[in-house]
Amino acid sequence: MKQPDMNIKGTAKTIVTEDKLAINMESGNLAVFATPAMTTLMEKAACNCIADYLDENETTVGTELNIQHTSATPKGMNVTAEAVLISVNGRIISFEVTAYDECGNIGFGTHKRAIVGSERFTEKTYQKLNK
Repeated sequence: MKQPDMNIKGTAKTIVTEDKLAINMESGNLAVFATPAMTTLMEKAACNCIADYLDENETTVGTELNIQHTSATPKGMNVTAEAVLISVNGRIISFEVTAYDECGNIGFGTHKRAIVGSERFTEKTYQKLNK
């Protein structure tokens, strides 16, 4: 991995559609933007933040997510997530993450990802099927 500058940012955007509602993701029974959909968007923003710094056979995997979902978003609204790189400690990369809709902040927290070799990680994971 190339050494990134601290405070670089990555973003990810989505529109709240039927498949991203809590009722349809089985994370609740309301037709509002689901927390799992928000966390997915936050992880995508973190991936986008660091993507240009990874070597060809590297990727990152999520290892920790500590977030608060503070405001509901209805179907049809735009949601944006932003990740800001706050530290690199060996193979562990840490981010501050936020999400907001067209009316303001809807969530925030921290997220950690580990840098791994793509092929080795996948190979090791699928070895579980042989046990």
